[in-house]
Amino acid sequence: MSGAAHLVHVGRYAVQTGFEQYRVMFTWRSWLAGWYLRVLAQVTFFALIGELLGSRERTHFLLVGAAVFLAAMGTFTAIASSAWERWAGTLPLLVASPTSPVLVFSTRSLYFVVDATLTSLGAFFVAAPLFGVPLPWPRVLLVVPLVLLVALSTYASAVALGGISARWPSTRNLVSNVSSTTLLTICGVVVPVAFYPAPVQWLAQALPLTHGLAAVRAVLAGEPLAAMLPDVALAVAAGLGWLAVALLTFDRLAASGRRDGSIEFGA
Repeated sequence: MSGAAHLVHVGRYAVQTGFEQYRVMFTWRSWLAGWYLRVLAQVTFFALIGELLGSRERTHFLLVGAAVFLAAMGTFTAIASSAWERWAGTLPLLVASPTSPVLVFSTRSLYFVVDATLTSLGAFFVAAPLFGVPLPWPRVLLVVPLVLLVALSTYASAVALGGISARWPSTRNLVSNVSSTTLLTICGVVVPVAFYPAPVQWLAQALPLTHGLAAVRAVLAGEPLAAMLPDVALAVAAGLGWLAVALLTFDRLAASGRRDGSIEFGA
């Protein structure tokens, strides 16, 4: 089997394993009643803040931000799932295998990308008409690939942070919660990025959500499609940068585990 074929083979089984795990976590009924209604209420909550402020513009700003944020937030469960592999005792086997652990970890949790994208789009296209958010046809269809871009690029950062949480499993929830709160705070979800001092704005530029959300807002505002291309390119670049970090974190985890035997069959 060639090198490329081997990578595809491993990736396919990792994806299949992840989706089988997801089927155990949710049925379509529990997803709709237990998860989707919760996040729809979350988006509605932010929109109602704008209504209380008496500003339709703020209502739309908060609703769009909260809905697109779901595409990023949903992928951050991959941080904890990386640590779960250590609890399950599979991490030493992955490190001992000839395949790079980052390939397995970056593909087995791809179901979070699918879930996050569907969650975000489902909340947006239900809540937006209720609060009068303009949905210009057919350009509003561009929201779909842009939300998928947000989920994929943010997922790369979740995998990178998962490499850290796999090293210290007890930090998995802390890392996930702090990361999600950071995205919510500084990426233009609830206030414009320009509101913050320059150092915070610089940090926001390294986060894919900042650029993906800006592109979605540009589409809904009716701006020329060319105006959103820089944000799309920056979101892709940020995602690739985080993917490189993920490769480094898992390689360091594997190398240190082989060197000192610190990766045990439980944590």
